[in-house]
Amino acid sequence: MAGLVALVGAIFPSIEGSADFSDVIENYPEALKSLFGIGPNITTGPGFVDVELFSLMLPLLALVLGIGAGARTLAGDEDAGRLELTFAYPLPRSAAVMAKGLGVAVELAIFCVSTLVVLALAGVVFGMDLSFGRLVGGVVGVGLLGVLHGWLALAVGAAKPSRALAIGVPAALATAAYLISGLHDLAGWLDPLRWVSSFWWVGQNPLSDGVSPWGLIVTALVALAALGAAVLLIDRRDLETP
Repeated sequence: MAGLVALVGAIFPSIEGSADFSDVIENYPEALKSLFGIGPNITTGPGFVDVELFSLMLPLLALVLGIGAGARTLAGDEDAGRLELTFAYPLPRSAAVMAKGLGVAVELAIFCVSTLVVLALAGVVFGMDLSFGRLVGGVVGVGLLGVLHGWLALAVGAAKPSRALAIGVPAALATAAYLISGLHDLAGWLDPLRWVSSFWWVGQNPLSDGVSPWGLIVTALVALAALGAAVLLIDRRDLETP
């Protein structure tokens, strides 16, 4: 993360306030600008970081981490024949699943804290004038996005002993959510679906537009519902061994 943010920050002084660069961006296709959240303020620090990191790269990294951890820790353990050993201890299955869900959340919390620290430092070093409050909101949104889909992977793994499904289902939902959030302004038939898009809840441009507290609350509640589903589902089936 430090390397990625340093690279993005080092590029910013070369385009800061550049009218020519703004003209080039203005000629991009509308679909492309909508999908990646490219706005007219891209030559400012907040606009640049939104486009380069918050519109896709940071959510993508959080999703890879969250879904990978969620699929590995339940479906992956069952595929490998290790889960029955965990459930052999005199503890409820629900407690084990809750602990695994907490582990996924801790991984993402470490990711978010690291991201926040390096972004705050880069904002000062490269003169990007980033609002710390909006930076915190944006990073929290990215973290919740990763936790939501990580716990969805956990729930799928609780329902079916397949690591492939535990990765594929939340990844497909995340892809659909991203496309709905990015294209609903251009495709009228997608507009009503934005209410079910996790990317729309957390926002694509947190540094430019801020983050909706209600969007973060909804994301957190849906994530908790996914974890609750995992707890219920794992109690209702037999384990499979390879």
